[in-house]
Amino acid sequence: MTRRSHAAISLSVLLLAVSLCSFAALCLVRGAPMADALVYRAEGRAVVNGGDLYGFTVTEWRLPATYPPFAALLFTPAAFLPVPVLKAVFLAGNALLLAWFVRLSARLAGHALPLPALGAVTACALWLEPVFQTVLFGQINLALACLVLADLTRPTGARLRGAAIGVAAGIKLTPAVFVGYLLLRRRYREAATAAGAGAVTLAVGALVLPSASVDFFTRRLYETGRVGKGWIVDNQSLRGLIARALGDPAPGPLWTVPVVAAGVLGLWAARRAADERYGVLAAAFTALLVSPISWSHHWVWCVPLIAVLAADGHRRLALAVTVVFTARTMWLLPHAGDLDLRLAWWQQPLASPYAVLALGLGVGWGVAGYFSSARSSSASTIRYA
Repeated sequence: MTRRSHAAISLSVLLLAVSLCSFAALCLVRGAPMADALVYRAEGRAVVNGGDLYGFTVTEWRLPATYPPFAALLFTPAAFLPVPVLKAVFLAGNALLLAWFVRLSARLAGHALPLPALGAVTACALWLEPVFQTVLFGQINLALACLVLADLTRPTGARLRGAAIGVAAGIKLTPAVFVGYLLLRRRYREAATAAGAGAVTLAVGALVLPSASVDFFTRRLYETGRVGKGWIVDNQSLRGLIARALGDPAPGPLWTVPVVAAGVLGLWAARRAADERYGVLAAAFTALLVSPISWSHHWVWCVPLIAVLAADGHRRLALAVTVVFTARTMWLLPHAGDLDLRLAWWQQPLASPYAVLALGLGVGWGVAGYFSSARSSSASTIRYA
C-alpha cells in the first residue's frame, strides 16, 4: 500500500470520526429522544407481554404503532434493552446501514467505491436532512431502503431476487410499490418472488398476532390521522404540498386528481426509462409523492439519486439536488401551530422542496422516456424497412 493510499484512508477515517462525533455531540445537546425507536420498543413489549399493539401511545408526542404486525415481531429484541442501550444500538446500526446504503447507491450508479471514498461519502451523507432525521429519530428508513436496493442491484437471474423487497413491504407497506415496478418492467418472476415473500410476512403476522392483524388491515391502515397531521411541513408528499397551498388541513377530493396524475406520470416514467437506474428512482420518488404522508426522513432515496446523477456527469444537477436535501428550508419557515397553513405564495416551494423536486424530476424523466421511446421506434422502423 502506497503512502498516498495510507493518507487517503487516514483522512477518510478522520472525516468519518469527526462527522459521527459531531452528530453524537449534537444528540447529547438536543437530548435526542429517538422517539421512533421508543415506539418500536413499545411494539416489541406489546408482543412480549400480550398487550394491545395498536392501543398504546408513547413519548410526549403520544406516538402509536403504525406498521403491520410482522414489524412488531421483528422489534421484540428491543423490548429487552434499556433505553440508553437502545439509542446507542440505533445510532450505531444506522451509521453502518448508511455506509451500506452509500455502497449500494454507488453500485446502482455503476461504480465501486474504494474504502476511503466510502468513508468520506458516508461522513457527508449523514448531514443530508432525510438521513440526519432518520438517525436522529431512530427510524428504520435506511434498513428498508437497503433491503430494496440490495435486491434491485443483484445480478439478473439471481436466486430469490425480489424476496428482500417482499420482506421490506411486510415491515412497512410502501416498499410494495417496487413489486409494481417489477411488473411494469416485465420482470414477472422477480415480482412473483417479491409478492410471495410479502405474503409470507403477512401470514407470519396473522399466525402469531391474529387479532392485531385483523385490527390493522381492517381499521388502523386507513386511519391516516394516527400517523400525524398531514398538512405540516414535515409531510413532503404531494398531499402535504396541496394542503399548505390551499391553506386547508383537509383538502378532501381536491388532492386526488393531481395525486393520480403524478402517480400515472411517475409509473409511466419508471416503465419507459431506457436506463433502469432511473426507473428505480422514478418508482421510489413516485411512492413518496403519492403517499398521503411522506415525512421528510422518508426521502433517504436522495442518496442513490445524487450518486446516479453524479456518475452520469450531471454534476451541477447533482449539486443542486444535494443543496435541496441539505438546506432544510422547510424548517426555516414559521411552522409552529397552524402557521404551515398560512404561508405566502413564495414560501410554498420552500415548504415543500422535496415534493417540488420530485415533480420536476418526474416531468423530466417522463419527457426523456418519451423521446427515447420515439427514437427507438424510429430506429426500429428504419432497420426493418
